[in-house]
Amino acid sequence: MTLAGARMAAAVFRSIGIDASVTPPSNEMTLELGGLYTSGEECYPEKVTLGDFMRIIRSPGFEPSQHAFFMPTAEGPCRFGQYGPYLEQVLREMGHGDVPVISPTSQNSYAGVASHAPDMVRRMWRGLVAADATVKMLLKTRPYETRKGDADEVFENSLQLLERVGEDQTLSSPKRLAAYVATLTKIRDAFRSVPAKYTKDRPLIGVVGEIFCRLNDFSNRDAVRKIEEHGGEAWLSDVCEWVWYTSWSAKSLLKRDGRTLSKDMVVQLVKNHIQRRDEHALLAPFHEDFVGYEEPHDVYEEVLKPAWPYLPADGALGEMVLSVGKAVYLYANGADGIIDISPFSCMNGIVSEAVYHSLSRDHGGIPIRNFYFDATSSNMDRDLDIFMELTETYRKHKQHARRYPWYFKD
Repeated sequence: MTLAGARMAAAVFRSIGIDASVTPPSNEMTLELGGLYTSGEECYPEKVTLGDFMRIIRSPGFEPSQHAFFMPTAEGPCRFGQYGPYLEQVLREMGHGDVPVISPTSQNSYAGVASHAPDMVRRMWRGLVAADATVKMLLKTRPYETRKGDADEVFENSLQLLERVGEDQTLSSPKRLAAYVATLTKIRDAFRSVPAKYTKDRPLIGVVGEIFCRLNDFSNRDAVRKIEEHGGEAWLSDVCEWVWYTSWSAKSLLKRDGRTLSKDMVVQLVKNHIQRRDEHALLAPFHEDFVGYEEPHDVYEEVLKPAWPYLPADGALGEMVLSVGKAVYLYANGADGIIDISPFSCMNGIVSEAVYHSLSRDHGGIPIRNFYFDATSSNMDRDLDIFMELTETYRKHKQHARRYPWYFKD
């Protein structure tokens, strides 16, 4: 979903001896092939992901017996749950039905990945946490750099360092964690060394929405950069919040089915404990840098529970409840506006938009704006100027002040 997360996932596959790589950067051919193999009723992310896979199939030297596609799936009402099955259908129709599609599910918090290696889930988790932290460092540095391109260069170098740790087949679990921490410390120092002028005059814009479209730069036409170009700084909801949500959901389903005292519940609780411990160790180098940028520690208490009056998490499933709850969280942490990025016709975006007016009214009038994307156009370029003016007005009377790291100046 993010370039960083995808590259780390591929590195983890390589660490167990699987030759894995990220699909090539999306381009116009992606949309052309995606449109060729879809009917137009599918959502935009399906067209992008399918188009990228079709580019691989059509590339010179493609060998079906040497390829597999990784396409996770999810429960709930979102059409994302059909991506994997539909990809399999297209492959069969093309005569490539023997090409495997690996589809771990959110229903068990993606535990199916572990069938490939005993600690595969843990390796994936560590890679995602490291990737999200690196993206956060990029987004809190780039708006303030004094020489354009410096932060992006550090970001690319950082991903290469993380990939080397993630793909190393010789590291034991404790040594891999230590190597990640050491590498993330170097990454922190590299971002700190970027010449920058940190001032408190930029509005902080929380970015929520459908997970693929908000995190995939091609699909949202570099929306975060556009926010920066319009004078803002983006706080982008990351991948890890989805993992914590699926963990909560798995435990909630076990409770619903009367399995609170069960082996599966114990497994979930132990896994969550280990994930939290690893996350704490990996984020320790950024303790000072992430002051004012802390992600929720408890997804239920800090995200799902605040969303309950608008979208109860036991009935509204998926990104919609996360988007609404995270908007409340960002408001409480001093954000000056909220942007929801979703594909055109996405149910998650439409349902969230329906309650944002009430949420804004109940939370000091914080500006909230939905932006929808498809293969042809977006309303973001046209409307972002107006939205940023609204955030400037809101900043003058907002109830929750933003917290800054020590190196920000008035």
